[in-house]
Amino acid sequence: MGNKEQDDVLVSVIIPAYGCAETICHAIDSALIQDVALEVLVLNDCSPDDLDAIMETYRREPRIRYLKNEKNLGAAATRNRGVSLARGVYVAFLDADDWWEKDKLTKQLARMKDGQVVLCATGRELITPEGKGTGRVIGVSEHITYRMLLLHNCINCSSVLVRTDVAREFPMQHEDSHEDYIAWLGILKKYRWAAAINEPLLKYRLTSDGKSGNKLKSAEMTYRAYRYAGFSVIGAAILFCTYAVNGLWKYGRAYVQGTLNKRKRCKT
Repeated sequence: MGNKEQDDVLVSVIIPAYGCAETICHAIDSALIQDVALEVLVLNDCSPDDLDAIMETYRREPRIRYLKNEKNLGAAATRNRGVSLARGVYVAFLDADDWWEKDKLTKQLARMKDGQVVLCATGRELITPEGKGTGRVIGVSEHITYRMLLLHNCINCSSVLVRTDVAREFPMQHEDSHEDYIAWLGILKKYRWAAAINEPLLKYRLTSDGKSGNKLKSAEMTYRAYRYAGFSVIGAAILFCTYAVNGLWKYGRAYVQGTLNKRKRCKT
């Protein structure tokens, strides 16, 4: 599986895999239906479930490369390993419990074709742990500056398409914080801005055990991210306060929208 060299790979999709046997097929299949030349790197981070049996069903799929870490590295280091092995011009990150709409990569590549954009994100729809839609959509500005990103992390990791050389230049570090946020800050500080597609092309599964599921833990990690990014204690505290207000507004607006959408469906 995945031993044949593919010289025409445009996008390398990187899926860290740990404790995800029940959801990973949806993620993989959503990558395989993308209408672009790609490879899918599934990296088993010493998963305790029977992931090998799941991946055996993809044994004849030449676009999949199934790799195993010798020891548990965590999501950040596993993504970095995937980036180092990527053959594509671009890498796309996808968590094993999320999935994409079928034209996600095509729309992002169209935004990046002129070479001026090094990173492109998308909006997302929040999905229940059981995989059902909530009607709650988190939108995103189609032009994201470094200053905007400092005040609010609007770039979700599973939505990102980034040039491979840039991903290698800014590896994800400090897994005791939001390591992806630190990477995006570094990229935008150098390259000034990122693009986005303001459509829910990512289906983002809500979980209680993930980093973002525990809001207090997530808040602590956001503060650490600012410190790792080089800000002083006072500077990080000020940025965190703004971040918290923006986060309340973002999720509050999505909740109201989801409630209104449910009422509309009930009336029809």
